[in-house]
This record gives sequence, structure tokens and C-alpha cells, in this order.
Amino acid sequence: MGFLDQIFGKKEEQDQTKSLWKKIESEKDLDLAVEKSSQQKVLIFKHSTRCFISKTVLKNFEKQMQNSDKNYAFYFLDLLAHRNLSNEIESRFDVVHQSPQLIVLENGKPTHNASHQNIDLDTV
Repeated sequence: MGFLDQIFGKKEEQDQTKSLWKKIESEKDLDLAVEKSSQQKVLIFKHSTRCFISKTVLKNFEKQMQNSDKNYAFYFLDLLAHRNLSNEIESRFDVVHQSPQLIVLENGKPTHNASHQNIDLDTV
């Protein structure tokens, strides 16, 4: 299984990264994330589960998250399951939709956004 673990990642690592995320699955979840941004930076990762590029960027970003000591709140939005929430984010914050995409909120306002290979925790 060692070889397959190297290719697909270990289940233990997957469980650990999943616990770093708070999911956005409703407008209430989005409102809570915006509210949280008055206390600490909120990072919203918009991900398409069908896109290989998005999956690769997500995996790299999660590695950065695990190695980071930053006190950020990490939120995850599954675009295919919740496209309406992605549209709400676009209109509420005037940030053009992309996938994958990282949007940083501070005090209820977007202060940074990046997509594709520009998604990097060190630039936040």
C-alpha cells in the first residue's frame, strides 16, 4: 500500500485536512464566515470536485495549511453542490467567479483573491 499511499495520499492525512475546513453549505454558513472575519482572517476556498486542476491546487493548499502556524479560519465551498452560494459570494463581494478560487475576508470585506496556480497561503 505504500506506493498507492504516495500516489493517492494517506487516509490519515485526508482526515486531518478535512478537519481544518469549515464547510459553507448555506447562506447562514456564509453569513457566519463573514461575521467571523471581524475576529480573524477568513479564507474561502471555492473548489470544483470534477476538475483535476482544482483538485491539485486544493491538495497543495491543504499541505500549506497543515504546515502553517497562521491563525486563519478556513472555509470550503463545493461549487458543484452549492453553485448558488458561489453566485452569492460573487455578487455580495464583487469578486468574479473562478474555480479554483481563494477569497480572503477581513472585517466583512474581500482583501485578496486568487485563482488557479496563484492560490498560495504565503501571499495571504
